[in-house]
Amino acid sequence: MYVPEPFKVLDEGEIRAFMEAYDFATIVSSPPQGLIATHVPVVVRRDESGVAIVGHVARANSHWQIMNGSEESLVIFQGPHSYVSPTWYANAPAVPTWNYAVVHAYGKPRFRDDREFLEIVLRSLVHKHESGRTAPWRIEDQPADFYERMLANIVGFEMPVLKIEAKFKLGQNRRLEDRRGTVEGLERGVSAEERALAAFMRSRQ
Repeated sequence: MYVPEPFKVLDEGEIRAFMEAYDFATIVSSPPQGLIATHVPVVVRRDESGVAIVGHVARANSHWQIMNGSEESLVIFQGPHSYVSPTWYANAPAVPTWNYAVVHAYGKPRFRDDREFLEIVLRSLVHKHESGRTAPWRIEDQPADFYERMLANIVGFEMPVLKIEAKFKLGQNRRLEDRRGTVEGLERGVSAEERALAAFMRSRQ
């Protein structure tokens, strides 16, 4: 990924927090038959051996069959993004641009079909996304035969992260008054994505 110096993020804690917050990821692999991409929620784990990305895909999705632990894949985490109008800047001339935040994680995923691993992944995902709900969906409440069919229809994967690139392109190459104008312009926007980017930019100022 092309990452100019002003947009480069190196802080490991900040990068991991971003991956955990924007955890609906895109997994891209390049087998001999051509590129393949899958979009899935993932869990980012860290232990003494480093960072790993885990999740599951449908058994009917052939992507897992090339996850053999030897072929490299790219996992993309996409944060808020939006068009930026030069009319928001205090300084001219200027051109339109796009502000965004992304993390690219590289590794060699391998599929995991063992029951214990699948159950850990499922419970981790459910716990994260159901916590705090008034009436959360719980695995324990599901009929046993339904749960077994659910398990049989998915395959887990685990990817130790070998390299990470993080790029937060938020106008750091512009003067402070231009960045402030960008945030104010985004906050006046009509889309949720514009407001999300404005909040993200404010959190980093």
